[in-house]
Amino acid sequence: MSRSAFCPRCGDPVEGGERPDLPGAPAAAETGLCDACYFEDFELVSAPERLTVRVCAQCGAVHRGNRWVDVGAEDYTDVAIDAVSDSLGVHLDAESVAWQVEPEQVDQNTIRMHCLFTGVVRGEAIEEEVVVPVTISRETCTRCGRIAGSYYASVVQLRATDRTPTSEEREATKEISHAVVEEMEATGDRNAFVTEIDDTADGVDVKVSTTNIGKKISQRLVNRFGGGFSDSETLVTEDEDGNEVYRVTYAVRLPPFTRGDIIDPEDGEGPVLVRSARGTVKGRRLATGERYESSFEEGDSPDARRLGRIENAQQTTLVSVEDERAVQVLDPETYESKTIPRPDFLDVESGTVPVLKSRAGLYAVPEDGPE
Repeated sequence: MSRSAFCPRCGDPVEGGERPDLPGAPAAAETGLCDACYFEDFELVSAPERLTVRVCAQCGAVHRGNRWVDVGAEDYTDVAIDAVSDSLGVHLDAESVAWQVEPEQVDQNTIRMHCLFTGVVRGEAIEEEVVVPVTISRETCTRCGRIAGSYYASVVQLRATDRTPTSEEREATKEISHAVVEEMEATGDRNAFVTEIDDTADGVDVKVSTTNIGKKISQRLVNRFGGGFSDSETLVTEDEDGNEVYRVTYAVRLPPFTRGDIIDPEDGEGPVLVRSARGTVKGRRLATGERYESSFEEGDSPDARRLGRIENAQQTTLVSVEDERAVQVLDPETYESKTIPRPDFLDVESGTVPVLKSRAGLYAVPEDGPE
């Protein structure tokens, strides 16, 4: 046997009206409304009355969830569309749902979203339009607020032993600092920024936003120029939870000698043009052209005196070749003919030769510098 199912609201038979009268079958009222009553209260889409999108007025980041996100948007129409689409809900009974949106720019901070939805419910095609005003709230994100407040968590101090850093080392410090920050930003780290770079008489001070960035900069400087670094913490404040907040100073100490220096080690074998000071000092003997490297025990600070720099060399006339070990050149200051060592890098076919005159004597230097 079977009996008819009726709409519990109007009493009309529900389409498909008869159903088996089986044990445990639901009562007629539980079978649902007829189509007319069902569509009386049916809403295809549930939407908020208004939405607010928080954006940073300085960098353009958008606040989503509990964090700021860089979206790279030239305007906020797409951001508003995304916010609206995330907030809309479509009825579970709807099938083949499609929608389109037409934004209307009301003013600089308001976009009215006209959303048209279509779908199929109980075999009938229906459509519904909702309008959601979106307000753009311009604020300052955490990162921009910190930048404006000159916030920093660590300082990298570039110094050198028994000298001041060269212009190359100073410029490299700045380039490395910005490169590290760019790499961190590329991974999505919005807390990465350089607060300040200060050229001082003793070197360069770089203030950065995190201790991790300060450490990375220090490591790269040492990898490139040699030397080493140490770190020290200073208690600066407590956060809202009572946790102590420290600022870290990374002291980078470069070696006493650097690429392009001409030094005179205390081994009695004559001056050396320094090529590298990473780990140990490596270079070339000016008397012979032979390779030089300080011992492991001496590291990047062998006992030696600095005679000058490769750029201090002067061009002078090559007078004659005496033998395989000596040539005669004109002293660039007195113009007297002087006999000097003939290193293997010296081109005797050339009429001139670069020389460095120092307290160690007169020596030829390589044309190609410290290569």
